[in-house]
Amino acid sequence: MDDIVKQALLKWPNVPDCYGWLGLDARGNWFMRDERAQAQGPFAGGSAAGKGSELKHDKLIEFIQRNYQPTTEGQWFFQNGPQRVYVELEATPLIWRVNHDLSIQDHCGRAASVQHCLLDELGHVYLDTSTGFGLVHSMDMDYVADAVLQGLWQPQDVLHADLPSRFNYVPSPYSLQKA
Repeated sequence: MDDIVKQALLKWPNVPDCYGWLGLDARGNWFMRDERAQAQGPFAGGSAAGKGSELKHDKLIEFIQRNYQPTTEGQWFFQNGPQRVYVELEATPLIWRVNHDLSIQDHCGRAASVQHCLLDELGHVYLDTSTGFGLVHSMDMDYVADAVLQGLWQPQDVLHADLPSRFNYVPSPYSLQKA
């Protein structure tokens, strides 16, 4: 977490949390969800309008990614100064990119080592790693195939519906607040 964020937390400890305004899609892109986007429905599985506007500002994205982490309950958030902004997940909290040498890094640029490879009934590939669980980016399936063929990864079957509880993440912190 950035030092400036830690200082803001000390200066303003009682800022209310924010829900529903930030989303992470299945390709590791960040989306800002204003009130109009939120009114269109959920971030995951809803309409394209419900996703909101994709963030394009590199410095803002870097700031979000440096300050992105989970609670012990599996709700992922971005610490924006003194305010905790909970993230709506289209897929998983981390999106893995596989490099040509079969090393991996998450959508925030953090490297990790693969502990398990999983395959759900929808054909999605996931990695459980030294730093967390996430979906493999759809553009990296050739590298996944290479890793499997080389015997480096052995996909284990998993049910899509079991992923959040098995890997301790909450796809929609906003929906918990509404309940």
